[in-house]
Order: sequence, then structure tokens, then C-alpha cells
Amino acid sequence: QVQFVESGGGLVHPGGSLRLSCTASASIFAMGWYRQGLGKERELVAEITGRSNTNYADNVKGRFTISRDGTKNTVYLQMNSLKPEDTALYYCNSRPPVGRNWGQGTQVTVFS
Repeated sequence: QVQFVESGGGLVHPGGSLRLSCTASASIFAMGWYRQGLGKERELVAEITGRSNTNYADNVKGRFTISRDGTKNTVYLQMNSLKPEDTALYYCNSRPPVGRNWGQGTQVTVFS
């Protein structure tokens, strides 16, 4: 079982930025950032492969950037131009995700 520890969430105003970090307990080829807003289903935000190929959800393209440090088993999510609709609990997991490996997540709240 792989463990993921997310950090970096917080409270920001619209237009602000945050950088999330996620460290895995093992090396994983493809990883993703996911989020779940209140009353919504969990959705994929961004993904990255071991070769650093990336893919983004349409609603974050141009604003979010996923990257990784393979030496540290760490994945980052730089979030710029944040909007209230980005408010959610953000998680990382492998791609595809493994249900038993979900961590606690990190809360991002964007408010006026």
C-alpha cells in the first residue's frame, strides 16, 4: 500500500496562487492531482507520467501546472489565478487511482 501526504492548501482570494505538494511513500510512474468540492464527485485535475508528460482538466488549463521531483517521489501543483470554483479538498494518487491509497488531502478555499 502506497501512502500519499498532501500539503500546501490554504485560504486565498480570487486571483491568488498556491502551490500544493504531495509526497508518496514509493516511486510511482504516473501520478495525478484530484479534487472534491462540497457535494461534488472527486475529479481529476492534472496528471503527470514518469516521462513528465502532462494532462489537465479543461477548467484548469492555463492556470495550473503539475510537476514532479522523481528523486523525492514528490509531485507539485502550482495553482495560479484561483477562482472560487477551485475550492475543494485536493488529493494526489496514482493514475489510475488506487482506492485504498487516498490520503487526507489538503483544503483549498478561494473566497472574496
